[in-house]
Amino acid sequence: MQERIDHTGTQNRCDNFDFRLIFEKSKKNTFKKCVHLPDALTRASLDIPELSEPEVIRHYTALSKLNFGNDTGMYPLGSCTMKYNPRFTEYLAALPRNMVHPYQDETTIQGSLKIMYMLKKHLMEICGMDDFSLQPAAGANGEFTSMAIIKSYFERKKDHRNEVIVPDSAHGTNPKSAAMAGFDVVEIPSNEQGYVDTKILKEAVSEKTAALMLTNPNTLGLFEKDILEIAKIVHDAGGLLFYDGANMEGIIGRVRPGDMGFDCMSLNLHKTFATPHGGGGPGSGPTGVKNNLADLLPAPTIEYDGTKYYLDHNRPHSIGKVHEFYGNYLVMVRALGYITRLGSTGMKRISEFSVLNSNYMVSRLSKAYELKNPEIPRKHEVVFSAAKQKK
Repeated sequence: MQERIDHTGTQNRCDNFDFRLIFEKSKKNTFKKCVHLPDALTRASLDIPELSEPEVIRHYTALSKLNFGNDTGMYPLGSCTMKYNPRFTEYLAALPRNMVHPYQDETTIQGSLKIMYMLKKHLMEICGMDDFSLQPAAGANGEFTSMAIIKSYFERKKDHRNEVIVPDSAHGTNPKSAAMAGFDVVEIPSNEQGYVDTKILKEAVSEKTAALMLTNPNTLGLFEKDILEIAKIVHDAGGLLFYDGANMEGIIGRVRPGDMGFDCMSLNLHKTFATPHGGGGPGSGPTGVKNNLADLLPAPTIEYDGTKYYLDHNRPHSIGKVHEFYGNYLVMVRALGYITRLGSTGMKRISEFSVLNSNYMVSRLSKAYELKNPEIPRKHEVVFSAAKQKK
């Protein structure tokens, strides 16, 4: 909390920065063409900048100094977990052995398949799910995958449920994901404390209810203390419970969605598991399910028969592909490295420090900014109002 932004220093950096494009800094003939190739296989010219490695590093390092982010100070956006990510995972992702092609024969990529299989198993344990698909490319893609699985599940049962309930405190992409899967979205308001109102939920569920989409902790940083009752209400009505893992940071290593009664879920490897988030990607949104939904996961799935790892395309009830090839592989490499480096004890410490930091912020800022129900402990984040400052 002793940090401050030195705008003067930022201005000085701008004044001294060479704003020419990297193409403008290019010097022709910095590199020579490959003389060992025949002329028929070489181009006369290639329209890319010609610079030495130090020049490229200096250019992008100078650009980075014009930005504000986790490398220069605290980034106050908890909802998307804009946290510091350790550099060692970048080293793992940059290893030459990761340079594989998706069309390679499975016998030549056993190491890559093992990485994905191990990650799947770790996520199953961390989340309390029975199976996982790593195919979805981002959080919203994972949400849609879960909604498509739920849609297919009820269609196979010939149970015509067309409504998905979404609390107003849910992650912002939830309503659109449900709508894209063909559901009608029913929004329900939170109670005065910011939790799901169980009385309103009981009135909202019906024979039309396919699922409730829930983020726990929610976007206000509050853990739904009535989650077991919420799960019972939805299940008693014949519906399923979907968990949006965007806020796993606040409970990882302490509580598992599967133990709370969730039937399926999406994760954000690019938020919780050490891939820098933002700037358009890459992302990864694995989808986890309980056994009753496992045969609907996107094909292919990654399996191991005791001797080799393979992609199982024989999935007759699968919802099909949700991403070309098998997701963003290097995000998975980072995630596995992060998980194995930290271990189960480290996973718990992630959520412990996340919760500690959020509540420290509450103690320091709640007198200056408006905060509803400051006496309620927060998890990974806290949302203040600047209405008082606006006046």
